[in-house]
Amino acid sequence: MKKIKLGIIGVGHLGRYHVQVAKDISQIDLVGIHDINRERLKEISQCYNVTPYYDVEELLNLCDAVSIVVPTHAHFEIATAALNQHCHVFIEKPITERVEQGEKLIALAKQKNLKLQIGHIERFNPAFLCLRHIKLSPMFIEAHRLSKFNPRGTDVSVILDLMIHDIDIVLKLVDSPINFVHACGVGVVSPSEDIANVRIEFKNGAVANLTASRISAKHMRKMRLFQRDQYISIDFLNKKSEIISLKDNSYLRQFGFNPIFLGEIGENDQKKEVYLIKPPLVEVNSLKLELQEFATSIIEDKDVPVSGEEALAALRLAYKIIKLMKKPQ
Repeated sequence: MKKIKLGIIGVGHLGRYHVQVAKDISQIDLVGIHDINRERLKEISQCYNVTPYYDVEELLNLCDAVSIVVPTHAHFEIATAALNQHCHVFIEKPITERVEQGEKLIALAKQKNLKLQIGHIERFNPAFLCLRHIKLSPMFIEAHRLSKFNPRGTDVSVILDLMIHDIDIVLKLVDSPINFVHACGVGVVSPSEDIANVRIEFKNGAVANLTASRISAKHMRKMRLFQRDQYISIDFLNKKSEIISLKDNSYLRQFGFNPIFLGEIGENDQKKEVYLIKPPLVEVNSLKLELQEFATSIIEDKDVPVSGEEALAALRLAYKIIKLMKKPQ
């Protein structure tokens, strides 16, 4: 089996998991890791028996591809260096700190004919993956992404910290230009927004209402989709989804679905049957799957599952929201 030689740059809290799963992916040969924190680099290299590189250029010279798991402000510099060393690049979300940096990275990757994938991990959440056989065309979306306070990440707005996950999913689901955005937010324990609510109206009439908070009493990552004859609940935290449907769902049985008849609504020729559908659980490690897809995209020379352009669209909208919240109401 063909393998790609992968290096991981940044082995902090999340980078450690990249090392852990990369060692278990058959398409990947993990050649080494790098971190500016030498003590952390030594600790992770010993824990996972992987070669540490104190010079990032030395590691880049040995790699076909790199996974970049560093603070957002360093994404552009490191990704640019990697692309210039002819390495395919995986970057954790958001793509870059600023929109113009993202535009430059995308252009450079195209110029070098290299893959650029962004780690919007909720695309690989089992709760979202299990809906792949359902036609999703929501006209109203409601999302709540709530988290208990954690000092890590409070250097940026909750929009870039948490809500950008739901922004990416919404833009994936609604194939229509944005018509109007209304946003409000407040900083409670940090200089930037800690809680925010956003309403996005699309030209096709679809509406998304998103709430994100990092000062909540409990964790929640839920999204509800409303479309013709169907209500879909996605629980990203507990990795499950449910569907209430008025449609004929017999075709779903071939995919392992088991629609449960709940009763009928309406009268006479307007009568409709109501079904509860619990999609079969998808047993995957989301991080492992997205890195596998990255490796496969390189080996088979096919499109990455989350492109730089898609990630940049989410970043553009995130900054538009932040700018709106700073305007006097």
